[in-house]
Amino acid sequence: MVSVSGVRGRVGEAMTPELVTGLAARFGAFLQDYLRLGHDARSEGGRGPARERAQPGSATVLLGRDSRTSGPMLARAATAGLMSVGCRVVDLGVVPTPTLLLAVEDAGAAGGLGVTASHNPAEWNALKFSGPEGMFLDAERMAAFRAAFDDDPPRAAWNALGTVSEDTDAVSRHIDCILALPQIDVEGIRARAFRVALDCVHGAGGRIMPRLLEALGCEVHAIGTEPDGLFPRDPEPTTAHLADLGELVCSSGAEIGFAVDPDVDRLALVDENGRAVGEDLTLALAAAAVLEREPGTVVTNLSTSQVVEDVVKDAGGDLVRAPVGEINVARRMQDVEAVVGGEGNGGVILPALHYTRDAPLGAALLLQHLLDHDAAFSALVERWPTYRIVKEKVEFPREALEQAYAALDEDLSPPQRDSTDGLRMAWPAQRVWLHVRPSGTEPVVRLIAEAPAEKEARALVDRARSILKGTI
Repeated sequence: MVSVSGVRGRVGEAMTPELVTGLAARFGAFLQDYLRLGHDARSEGGRGPARERAQPGSATVLLGRDSRTSGPMLARAATAGLMSVGCRVVDLGVVPTPTLLLAVEDAGAAGGLGVTASHNPAEWNALKFSGPEGMFLDAERMAAFRAAFDDDPPRAAWNALGTVSEDTDAVSRHIDCILALPQIDVEGIRARAFRVALDCVHGAGGRIMPRLLEALGCEVHAIGTEPDGLFPRDPEPTTAHLADLGELVCSSGAEIGFAVDPDVDRLALVDENGRAVGEDLTLALAAAAVLEREPGTVVTNLSTSQVVEDVVKDAGGDLVRAPVGEINVARRMQDVEAVVGGEGNGGVILPALHYTRDAPLGAALLLQHLLDHDAAFSALVERWPTYRIVKEKVEFPREALEQAYAALDEDLSPPQRDSTDGLRMAWPAQRVWLHVRPSGTEPVVRLIAEAPAEKEARALVDRARSILKGTI
């Protein structure tokens, strides 16, 4: 799988050390082209490097990984590839992806390379590629990088090979940056002394989430904090996977439960009754905390619940939608100067910190929201309309998608449609929408529908699936 989300595959099948070494070498050469030519990724509009190839140089690339058992093997392979083209490698070790990206920007590095498959099952791993802004490669830059996949980059001479050093303080700096945000009343949260339950699913979250919550004065009851990569459940923090956290909330008397995925860019929530509230509420309530201090524009993707729109409108702000994918949302946020944004999968982006989905940041904003309203978490959730989202994955040939989109449009005749990322159809009067798009992280097509009642959303997904099958 190759997309703006990086390069993903099952370990030992598509994802091998040989592949990683080659991709890392090409990425190092790609970054050195930009470094030598003096391009700025943002001012150049994300265009790829000039055709003239840079010679091996000394670009600094930060490397981080999540806790997967394949991580040490693939991180070493990536290090070898980067060194072979003369890059200076700074190894952060097991860190959250947002920690890596924040460190790239702060260090003024040429880029970053994350060895992580995010929420995918344990047998997967991946490479995520970042430019000097501490943001993933956007579609244009990723296309330019992909154009070099078949090239063998110039290798450094024996006396010009890259070097390796370690940076063990990136997590501490990340925590300090969150605590320094004007949107977070650190002393107020500490004085409130929240009781919090936490599930880090044995991912990189164990390196940061307990420390951050304790720094905010919380009494923390946690499971899965050992970052050994032995995920006890499907690591995607969706409602169906949070039963253990719900039990922990109830047994500990916690006021809120937090769950993160293995690379800690997604945050899911459980209320004080042990009930998972749905990952779309993460962005909605985090945005509410920001908008109460700084009204403005919020950006989210086309598959995010309309409850985010409800929160934004209530605060007098504007909601802008972007194609699915963190970098797509982040670029749109830059374009419209958004005050906050993110995705409905539990990813929160705050420009005051960086343009990256950040679960530790999201947790701090949720505690701030609880402090602001001095109410039970379930009561804060119940302030907003309730919707039901139904999500399905179907196997479908991507070459037949355009024909499928046309058939869906003709059959369903939606009053609103958006074709910037697959096909999103909406019926605003009924508060119903359907989004059909190819996944960027799995070889499937996603069907996502939302409505006030699950029966309506389910019927729409079933109808869409039937239409898709009828086109092949």
